[in-house]
Amino acid sequence: MSNISTFFVTRVYRASLNEVEALIDVDELEKTCYSISNDDEAGQTWCEENDFPGYTSYASLDDLPWRFPIFKSLVEALNIHINIFAEDAQFDLGDRSLTLNSLWINVLPEGGMHSSHIHPQSVISGTMYVSMPAGASAIKFEDPRLPMMMASPPRLPNVQTELRTFNYIQPNIGDVLLWESWLRHEVPMNLSESERISVSFNYGWD
Repeated sequence: MSNISTFFVTRVYRASLNEVEALIDVDELEKTCYSISNDDEAGQTWCEENDFPGYTSYASLDDLPWRFPIFKSLVEALNIHINIFAEDAQFDLGDRSLTLNSLWINVLPEGGMHSSHIHPQSVISGTMYVSMPAGASAIKFEDPRLPMMMASPPRLPNVQTELRTFNYIQPNIGDVLLWESWLRHEVPMNLSESERISVSFNYGWD
């Protein structure tokens, strides 16, 4: 009798931010993100010089949890989600822990996109979704084996999730997504006339 096993599973975590008893007001978080993006001249300049669509605080502000209480509360909630995901991934962390090493705002306008990338020097990466208007782009994950598939035929149209070359998740406002930082992902073009706002982050092993 034949026996088919599934090896090397890729885990992606999805949950509502506030389901871990956090009480983050997402509307207040959205207003704070807009306020920061309007005031952050260094970030605006970086985006213009690097042809970055919309706004990101990635290259200009690395202390949002220190500057703004709502971001401090956000990190406290994210820490809980990170620990749940780390336990599911069965990481052996020893006497070290997973700690936040970067967190930044993304404001993606109509027509904006983020090309395929990974997050080096981190263990877990993720995004919390602040504004997802109708038509806002999903996040797209790529099978990490794709460069090694070479002459593989395409999959059937109704292929099951774990065998797809690409998987998409359409988040809801307030959702948290987590994945291991080596997993390649991208944000396709935002087809909404409104801005798509998210807060992304990386956790390292300290």
